Amino acid sequence: MILAIDVGNTNIVLGFLDGETLVNECRLSTAIDDSAEEYAIKFNSIFNICNISVDDIEGAVLSSVVPPLNRTISKAVKLLTQKNPIVVGPGVKTGLNIKTNNPAELGADMVVGAVAATAKYPCPQIIFDLGTATTASVIDKDGKFIGGAIMCGVKTALSALSNATAQLPQIEIIAPSSAIGTNTVDCMRCGTVFGAAAMIDGLVKRFEHELGETATVIITGGLGGIVAKYCETDAIVDKNLLIDGLRIVYEKNK
Repeated sequence: MILAIDVGNTNIVLGFLDGETLVNECRLSTAIDDSAEEYAIKFNSIFNICNISVDDIEGAVLSSVVPPLNRTISKAVKLLTQKNPIVVGPGVKTGLNIKTNNPAELGADMVVGAVAATAKYPCPQIIFDLGTATTASVIDKDGKFIGGAIMCGVKTALSALSNATAQLPQIEIIAPSSAIGTNTVDCMRCGTVFGAAAMIDGLVKRFEHELGETATVIITGGLGGIVAKYCETDAIVDKNLLIDGLRIVYEKNK
């Protein structure tokens, strides 16, 4: 069994994989000031909750968009499992052909997402990851990563809106019953959910125009399932895309 860890700005996702099977998945809040020992304690608690023994872990793989935590999380994994995780970054085999201006600056989350998507679905592709930031990755017909877009995340934008205004409340992210809101909360929900869906539809149209052909659209991330159902675009929702990508990277480098 391998331990796959995806460190995001808001959450850290831990996936336990037996071959290609995701046995269990847990998440905890990202705490940038926690020590390796504190993370080891948290990880050990997750192992216990999932009823998984550390002795069953043959190796680990880590992707992170929080560079200050890379060493901390790696040390925590070593403390708990006696294994040094493979950290996705320069020098690690991914099999992904990156054709951007500066391939080294591409986020590890976008790399592992593209690795999984190109292994699972037809190219060309457009991958949307709805997390703290919303990212779009464009893969051409030859499986090359050619670029994309980065936007404010759905929850991040909503929090900024509530925090920066005196009368707009914090709300649950769900879709209202109609696109035209008739009260403040429904207006906010319309703008948040339908607005995100319309943004995806608009970007897909522009990307496909530049690609010159129709692409496979994949949506992942914590809010992917909520927003995808309101997109006019025919999209595949794959909530475990990054964990699958980490597994593939691990297999290439073990």
